[in-house]
Amino acid sequence: MEKRATLESYYLSKPEPYQSCLLALRDIILRTNPGICHERKFQIPFFTYKGKKLGYLWLNRKKLMLGFCLDKSLQISTEGIRPKDKYESMQIDPNADLPVDAILQRLAYYLALIDRR
Repeated sequence: MEKRATLESYYLSKPEPYQSCLLALRDIILRTNPGICHERKFQIPFFTYKGKKLGYLWLNRKKLMLGFCLDKSLQISTEGIRPKDKYESMQIDPNADLPVDAILQRLAYYLALIDRR
């Protein structure tokens, strides 16, 4: 229960319009697939799927970012090269309509990558 309260406090500590936008993004992500887990990692909300990193929400000063992660365990390994997690992010304008279609498209892409492994 304490972990849940800490995670919730992250969202509630943010000023408007960021708070509402973060909460809406969280709901979009969690509704995409019941297997997505939500936790606080690296001091920010982080999402995993089947134990693999999926994405995160991050407010850095006035920049709201939705990031996606390609877990290193999903990458093809080459001898002598250590894979690293690969990240991509999209900046979200909290004063505009959310790009829901683009978000769902990226989520579907990363969920499919995880499901294939």
